[in-house]
Amino acid sequence: MSIAVHVRRRLLAGLPFAAMLLVAAGDVLAGPDVGLLALFALGPAFASVSGSARRAVLVGVFAFALCSAASAYDGLFLTRRAAVALATVAGATVAASLAARLRRGVERELAGVRSVAEAAQRVLLRPVPRLAGHMRVAVSYTSAVAEARIGGDLYEVVNGPQVTRAIVGDVQGKGLEAVETAALVLGAFREAAPDSPTLQHVGARLERALNRRLEGEEFVTAVLAEVDRRHTVTLLNYGHPPPLLMRADGTVQLAEPPEPAPPLGLAALGPNGPSPHQVQLRPGDQMLLYTDGVTEARNRRGEFYPLTQRAFRLKEHDPEAALEALRQDVVEHCAGPLGDDAAMLLLRYRDEPGAEAEM
Repeated sequence: MSIAVHVRRRLLAGLPFAAMLLVAAGDVLAGPDVGLLALFALGPAFASVSGSARRAVLVGVFAFALCSAASAYDGLFLTRRAAVALATVAGATVAASLAARLRRGVERELAGVRSVAEAAQRVLLRPVPRLAGHMRVAVSYTSAVAEARIGGDLYEVVNGPQVTRAIVGDVQGKGLEAVETAALVLGAFREAAPDSPTLQHVGARLERALNRRLEGEEFVTAVLAEVDRRHTVTLLNYGHPPPLLMRADGTVQLAEPPEPAPPLGLAALGPNGPSPHQVQLRPGDQMLLYTDGVTEARNRRGEFYPLTQRAFRLKEHDPEAALEALRQDVVEHCAGPLGDDAAMLLLRYRDEPGAEAEM
């Protein structure tokens, strides 16, 4: 549990008592003519926001006792005004206990749904291999929905005997349908990547799988990457943001495709599929594949996240630490929840003895 969440819970827990103490102080200072007794009902009302139904009842009993004591202090005990105030406190206590019971039930249901989502996340976006020959790999996923664990962005890395193949994609749309489509793409990629002769064959198999599933204008933008033993990266870009290439000397450029191509699922409606293009990696170079949730993250002034200017965050020695530094920078840029899910996959060329034997 984060410190902010812990502090918020402590504040919510103390809110009913703070409200009742303020009412008591106001009643003592203002005197009996103002008529503040009924405001003791604020205690159980605020208690329904956090805690159990039993706690709401206990706060209500405390409020009832305070209201009785205040009415006696004001010389109003056994009067109609005091009776109305006590009835108000009792009614608020009953309502608060019912509301707390309903809230706890919803919280339990939400926790169950979240656990299912986390299990689906582990199946859908399983851990990728951290080493691939001379390549080190790191991944990051940030959901646009607070505390969510799953969405329509996808990534995968598959090691083969001669090449390593990777994909980063973004499903058009939201919700369970987007998750279902992401699962379809990942399943097709995991099946095709190990034995397809070329990256174009992998893309064709993804296209066929999607054409059997998608309807209307649904589509998936994606970048497919293939890294061979010569450390040449072959890219196929299906309408996706171009990968970012950062050289060992800090030079940054975007690996733009030679010509635009339609997303996966829209091949029948547009021009020919993407043409492969290649990028040569040298020791210390790294390539970042990402979804548009990164580059389209806006701050409060409406400015997009300047990825190329902030790529220096990737200079951390450890790839996972570098990717986490960049992710934190994106979140700080937004100063709040992201407008869209953001997935990132970092490929870094490591020059270490024995690395080639791991390929």
